[in-house]
Parts: sequence; structure tokens; C-alpha cells
Amino acid sequence: MKKQIFIALSAVMLLTSCGEYNKVLKSPDYNYRYEYAKKAFELQKYTQASTILSDLVNVFKGTDKAEESLYLLGLSYYENKDYDNAGSYFKNYYQHYPKGQYAELARFYCGYGYYIDSPESQLDQKKTVEAIEELQSFLDFFPKSDKVSIAQNAIFELQDKLVLKELENAQLYYNLGNYMGNNYESAVITAKNAIKEYPYSKYKEKLEMLVLKARYREAVESVEEKKEERMRTVVDEYYAFINDFPESDTRKEADNIFKVANKFINGK
Repeated sequence: MKKQIFIALSAVMLLTSCGEYNKVLKSPDYNYRYEYAKKAFELQKYTQASTILSDLVNVFKGTDKAEESLYLLGLSYYENKDYDNAGSYFKNYYQHYPKGQYAELARFYCGYGYYIDSPESQLDQKKTVEAIEELQSFLDFFPKSDKVSIAQNAIFELQDKLVLKELENAQLYYNLGNYMGNNYESAVITAKNAIKEYPYSKYKEKLEMLVLKARYREAVESVEEKKEERMRTVVDEYYAFINDFPESDTRKEADNIFKVANKFINGK
């Protein structure tokens, strides 16, 4: 019986809430609608809040509610995990109110929302780049914010994702070998560009090892007149690798490559 009463009361409350929401949507009283939107946000009814605020931001332009309503709209989308729309409104906010009350948070949430929404490394990384740019902009404008470490760590993760994509591209070139051209060279160029752009990435060791392996396969599969020169390049890459990663888990593989290359050079 108590359970049935509870369900009945919950249904009444829900109907009342929906009825009030529909009433708010039709109300010509903008202040009433705004107060309801703020209450809806507090109650985590972010869709209701964003729906109402989407109409009000244009109405409130030039008034004392313009700044807060625009920020709250962005935050409603953010909390609803709609990071594209959230980012658009956060950008709109800090562009119109660069020194506004919510400028710091708008910049941070804009970038952090894009960070959360950043796709897997196999996919297009346009959003990842945009997230890095927004978070870096936040750090430039608010270097003393209490969210600096969060933004920095997010940037490092995003950069590693970009490096991982380049590592995967380089690995693909390596796997193609000499199919329809010297793909080993493309693997080396891709890997080295990633190392140069992101020298502190956690994928640096894998990139350097891939360079060594690509140079080695390139040398082994070369025509005879190019082998010695390319084996010498292999030796150079070996020393570069063990200098950076003397305790690497792939050290044994690297040593074996060196032995073959060194034997070829000295045995001639």
C-alpha cells in the first residue's frame, strides 16, 4: 500500500512538473521563465534549462541578465554532455565578455568539454587539436587558475593521442614495406616528425624503435650498391635509440639489429 501511494505521489509530482514546464514555455514573462530555468538547472534538468535559455539569451542581450544567461546556457549543454553546443556558447560568452565574471570558467569548460569529446586516435583529430588550442588559450589567459593542472594534464593526454595517431600511421607505412614504393622512408619521416613536434611524448620510445626497424628493413631490402650506406644509417639510429632508452624492453631486438648491420659493414 505504501509503495502504491509513493508511486501515485511521484506521478502527480511529475505531471505537475511537466505542466509547470509547459506553462513556462508559453509564458510571456521572461523573468519568470529565467528563474524557472535556473531552478531547472539546480535540479539537474539540463534539457529544460537549455531549452528555455536558448530563447532567452537573445531576449536578454544588452540587459543585466545577458552575461549570466549565456554562461548558464553553455553550462546546461555541458552538464548534458552536449560538448559541441556547450563549446559554441562558451566561446560566444568569452568573446563578448573577455573580462566577464565567468570568463575563466567559460574558457576552461570550453576546452575541457572538447577534451572529453575527443575521438579515438584512429579517427579524425580535428576536435583533439581544437581542444588543445582552447585549453592552451585558457592557460594563457588564466595562468594562476586553480584548474591549471587539470588543463595541463588534459593537454598532455590530447598530445599523446595525436602522437599515437602518427605512430599508427608510421606503423602502417612500415607494414607496407616496399609495396609500390619505399614506405620505410615514409615511416621514418612520419615517426621523426612526431618526435620533433612532441619530444616528451610517452610514445617516443616506440617511435624511435620503429625508426630503427624501418631503417634496418630498408637497408636489408635495398639494392646492393645502397646497402652499406643504409646499414651505416642503421648503426647511427641504433646508437641514438640506446642513448635515449638504454633500459628499453626492446633493447635485445635493437642489439640484434645492430649486430647484423655492424657485421655487414665490417665484413665488407
